[in-house]
Amino acid sequence: MQEQNYANHRQFVPAYHVVLSGILLLTLSGSLVNLYKSWGDHERLYSAALIVVLVVTSIMIALFCRIFSLKAQDRAIRAEENLRHYVLTGKLLDPRLGIRQIIALRFASDAEFAALAPRRSGKHGTRHHQARRRALARRYLPGVIRPAYPESHAVPP
Repeated sequence: MQEQNYANHRQFVPAYHVVLSGILLLTLSGSLVNLYKSWGDHERLYSAALIVVLVVTSIMIALFCRIFSLKAQDRAIRAEENLRHYVLTGKLLDPRLGIRQIIALRFASDAEFAALAPRRSGKHGTRHHQARRRALARRYLPGVIRPAYPESHAVPP
């Protein structure tokens, strides 16, 4: 098995992403046209509506198969990185880490991983990141972002 890196992390499968999606969308549009044309004919209406329901069900099955397999893969990645962190530091990963953060840590070397994992866990919290963004905005966008003062203590511009 080839080593996984960021370049080959995501995979585009033409048979799934193009062919199956195209067939399902064309079938859905055809079944909706069939339903519209058979709207006045009560003999064909039931079968046309049933075809629409079956196509929508097929689309849902295709989406759920993809979603469920990705969720299982996310759980496996979380377990692998949790084990890796435990081996390197003797502690489990912070449960506040999101799956995107854990996937990003997956591509770090062991030396970087031990240093990056606590920083990614949000130990500084969201307030730290919001304060950092505000400070950067004040630095690069002076006059656009001003502190909110009560009207009685209004500061002139």
